[in-house]
Amino acid sequence: MRIRLKFPRSRRLHLASEFKAVRTAGKSWTGKYLVLAILAEAGPTRIGIITTRRIGSAAVRSKLRRKIREVFRLNQHRILGGFWLITIFRASSVEASSLELEREWLRLAERASILAPIPNDSDTQDITEAL
Repeated sequence: MRIRLKFPRSRRLHLASEFKAVRTAGKSWTGKYLVLAILAEAGPTRIGIITTRRIGSAAVRSKLRRKIREVFRLNQHRILGGFWLITIFRASSVEASSLELEREWLRLAERASILAPIPNDSDTQDITEAL
C-alpha cells in the first residue's frame, strides 16, 4: 500500500481562535529549538506554525516554516488522528539545520505520545515473505 504524502491547506490551522484554543486549553512541550503545543480535537490532525519577528527577516521565517511543513508532511502518517498541533519557533532555531529541527520535532511529538509506533523490521519481513 502506498502512503500519500500530500499536505493540503485543509490540514493547516488558520484562524486566530484555533491558535488561541490550542494555546489555552492544550498542553505544550519545550525543546531547544521548538515548542510543540497540542490539543485533542475531533477530526483530522491539523498543524499551525508560529514564527515571531524576533527570529529574523521574512525570508528566514518563511524558510523555517517550510522546513517544519516538510517534516509534518513526511511524518503525517505516523501521527495519530484528532489533534491540533502548533509549532512555535524559538530564537535558537535560526542556527539549527533541517535535520536538527526534524529530530527535535519528532522527539517532542514522541514525548507528547502522538506518534504511532513504528512496526518492527521483523514484522515487515514476515509480511513480505508471505507474499
